[in-house]
Amino acid sequence: MNTRDKIINIADKFFYEKGFENTSFADIAANLNISRGNFYHHFKTKDEILDEVIKQRLKNTQNMVDNWDLENENPAARLKTFVKILIRNQSKIMEFGCPVGTLCTELSKLNHKAQNDANELFILFQTWMVRQFNQIEIYENANKHAMHLLMRTQGMAVIANAFRDENFVQTEVDNACSWIDEIIEKEGKNVRNLS
Repeated sequence: MNTRDKIINIADKFFYEKGFENTSFADIAANLNISRGNFYHHFKTKDEILDEVIKQRLKNTQNMVDNWDLENENPAARLKTFVKILIRNQSKIMEFGCPVGTLCTELSKLNHKAQNDANELFILFQTWMVRQFNQIEIYENANKHAMHLLMRTQGMAVIANAFRDENFVQTEVDNACSWIDEIIEKEGKNVRNLS
C-alpha cells in the first residue's frame, strides 16, 4: 500500500474513533511515522483527506451492498443483513457509534462543506433498500420503509453507544428483522420464500 493510501486509511480510522475535528495532521503523520513534508506532498489540507475518506467509504459501502446482492437472492434476507450489521460491528458501534452517523452528525454541526458528500453514504443505503423492497413488489411505501430502517438502525447505534448494552442491541435487531417480515407479509406481493 502506498503512503497516500495509508494516510487515507489511518485518517478514516481516526475520523471514526476520535472525530474529524479532533484529528490532526500530526496524529496521522505520527501513526505512520512519516515526516510532515512527506505528508504535505500528498495532502495540503485536512479537508482534502476528508474528501478521500468519504470517497473510500462510498466505494467500500457500495462493494458491501453489491456483495450482499450476490450472496443472497432473497431481498428480505438482504434487508436483514443490513440490520444485522449492528451485531457484526457491535463492539465498535458500542465504543464509537455508527461510522456513517457520527461523521454526518459531526460535519452537520460544523456546517462543513463536505456534509452533503458524507450524506451520500446514507443515500446509498436508502437507494439499495428501496431496490430490495421493490423486488418484493412493495413500491408505494418502499422509500418510507427504507427511511424507517435507516432511522431505526441509527437510533439503535446511538443507544448502543450510550448504554453499551449488548442485550439491547440483539433485542432491537431481532425486533427490526421481525418488522421486515411483518411489512413483507402485509404489503409484499412477491413473498414466496422471503422469510
